[in-house]
Amino acid sequence: MLPDSKVPDFRRRRFRQIPVRMLVPNVITLLAICAGLTAIRMAIEGRIELALGAIVFAAILDGIDGRVARMIKGQSRFGAELDSLADFVNFGVAPALILYFWQLRELNNFGWICAMIFAIAGGLRLARFNATMDDPNKPAFAANFFTGVPAPAGAICVLLPMYLVLIGLPQLPATVTALFTLLVAFLMVSRLPVFSGKTVGKRVAPDMVVPVVVFVVLFIAVLVSYPWHLLSVGSLIYLACLPLGWKAYRDNERRLAAAEAVAPGVGSAPYTPTPSSAASSADERPQRLN
Repeated sequence: MLPDSKVPDFRRRRFRQIPVRMLVPNVITLLAICAGLTAIRMAIEGRIELALGAIVFAAILDGIDGRVARMIKGQSRFGAELDSLADFVNFGVAPALILYFWQLRELNNFGWICAMIFAIAGGLRLARFNATMDDPNKPAFAANFFTGVPAPAGAICVLLPMYLVLIGLPQLPATVTALFTLLVAFLMVSRLPVFSGKTVGKRVAPDMVVPVVVFVVLFIAVLVSYPWHLLSVGSLIYLACLPLGWKAYRDNERRLAAAEAVAPGVGSAPYTPTPSSAASSADERPQRLN
């Protein structure tokens, strides 16, 4: 019997072959989810160093999956949505539970509320980013800034009290840890402009190749040898530099306002995402939408 031409061939579409390059970024994202879930298990078992290491590993995977997707042209809508879910688990739920099992549970219900607020703030931060990343009304310079602290950076910074203990400093009171958790959660959902660094490191001058390679190797060596010292210093520097991002954003706003006052319409073109600019986004959700 000949098939009815009016009936769509769903079976043929279902078993259509998928290129391997489309799967590689998603496998990296799934590995990051495994790392985040393992971090939760390690925290429950009291193996704090392994829990923190799993979160750092998840952050590293989150930083490379989007780049790998762009390099091998493996972007997909499915991958983008999967990455957002992974970020919520790895940088919202996992850090909150790690802090709770480590110290916040000493505060009973208040500690649990602080942990939930941080996890919810991570989810809201990701949802806002997904909803506004293609906003055509943003000025061109806004592409270099995040709105609020990105989820991976917030997850790394909120664990600072644990790093300080691991390098030998006295443990902070549970109330201080809870307030610090709420502070980082507020920074994640705030409207604070945070420098993204998207335009840094796209191209390397020939005479800087060797210094860059040496710096990367040195960074990895220090991270492996003195992880908690490096994470402590890095978190403090990142938090201390947040006002600089706000100042840079305000300076750009003033320059844009001055240019419009002199010549209306000049420099006021809104930010319109292009395939290259969308692909270069390095937030907690890789742009795998093409």
